[in-house]
Amino acid sequence: MNAAVRRDFFADYASAMAAMYASADVVAVILAGWLAHFSAFEQPHLSSSYRLALVLCLLLVLTVFSWSGQYTSWRGRSYLDQARTATVAWFTALGVLILLAFFLRVNDMFARTWVAWLALWGWIFILTVRVSVMMILRELRHRGWNHKRVIIVGANDWGERTVHRIKGAAWLGMDVMCVVDHDPERHRTTVADVPVRGGYDLLPALIAEYGANEVWICIPLRSSKNGGDHIEEIRYALRYTTVAQRLVPEVGDVRLLNRPITEITGIPVINLSTSPMHGINRVMKETEDKILAIAILVLVSPVMLLIALLIKLTSHGPVIFKQLRHGWDGRQIKVYKFRTMREHEEEYGQLTQATRQDVRITTLGRVLRRTSLDELPQFFNVLQGRMSIIGPRPHAIEHNRYFMEQIDSYMQRHKVKPGISGWAQVNGLRGETDSLDKMKKRLEYDLYYIENWSVWFDLKILFLTLSRGFMHPNAY
Repeated sequence: MNAAVRRDFFADYASAMAAMYASADVVAVILAGWLAHFSAFEQPHLSSSYRLALVLCLLLVLTVFSWSGQYTSWRGRSYLDQARTATVAWFTALGVLILLAFFLRVNDMFARTWVAWLALWGWIFILTVRVSVMMILRELRHRGWNHKRVIIVGANDWGERTVHRIKGAAWLGMDVMCVVDHDPERHRTTVADVPVRGGYDLLPALIAEYGANEVWICIPLRSSKNGGDHIEEIRYALRYTTVAQRLVPEVGDVRLLNRPITEITGIPVINLSTSPMHGINRVMKETEDKILAIAILVLVSPVMLLIALLIKLTSHGPVIFKQLRHGWDGRQIKVYKFRTMREHEEEYGQLTQATRQDVRITTLGRVLRRTSLDELPQFFNVLQGRMSIIGPRPHAIEHNRYFMEQIDSYMQRHKVKPGISGWAQVNGLRGETDSLDKMKKRLEYDLYYIENWSVWFDLKILFLTLSRGFMHPNAY
């Protein structure tokens, strides 16, 4: 198998890997429960009460482990760090199980020896799973599999030290493609045998050229009066992209920063644009979308058939309107809606937003827009995997091209799949975006959703969407 295939293998399967991790935990807990019962009673078969307790323990483990980040990427983290967090998560789940038994007054149904053996065997098996998976992944990465491509920004001593640290940890699975410097005329052509390119405005082209997954910014804040200005310039250059952006501060800079800090192979790293929607969380999000989309389509299918018939009878043209929009990772997707306008032509590269008294909108279309019923076909987009039920609303490509030029970090809203409803929409930010202030406010809510995503947040938005109704004065 060639190097490119080995490098990309598993790269798009983080969710499946996380699901496998969770499945291994399920097996570990079941095995621990069985061995605990055998150790305590010398009987291989669990009674119904112990089986029920084990099922509840499994649910608690999956919930607590997910919340504690056990199913996110541990690339670059130490064995000790993962063992510590897994230990805390395991005994937290077990503690919640014991408290539930106490408050439900069923603790007398279970032998203390079984609980003690469960704690011991579960801890051993869960640590064994983690160490085994980390060893396998490290060996695969050492052999050239599952690699990520990184661009380092900063041809300085700190950038050089960062390159050396990454190159010295083959198990990390990261390839430094190039180092970008702000001065294209700088005499230094390589840093630690990695080519130097410049300046910052070339970043989007370099990301496309190398297929980079991440950009690491190694600009010391304290050593340069313009350190902060350089970072802003870099982030502005990256405004069109959805790559992960990480700030690599020097030790002295850490005190100046107010964001959570993680470590990758001993390097302190601050995530400037990340979302919890990866690993097992992404699996949960996909499962949530598919289940809800199927249920909703079954319920509303009579309504959709009636709308399709009315559109066909009241105006000339197709029932479904298809429009190209930007989806996850900035890729183009085709979004479906019920047609609400009379057929008309727009100049190439131009798209006119609907206004309150827009003459292009049909009488039926006005009702569909006001009630948001024109969005119902997008549940098929959800089943196709192009959209989510909850997420930032997708905008027309022409509008995206305009706003990405005007608003920094605008394209970061495409780090997740677009949604039929979103945090901005339930907070009243709907309809025409005829000013930059309106779009900036909508972007603020979208980025908050991305950075703070959880299943419960999705359910909250869905509940608010249903409880506040689909009608809104800005929907026209």
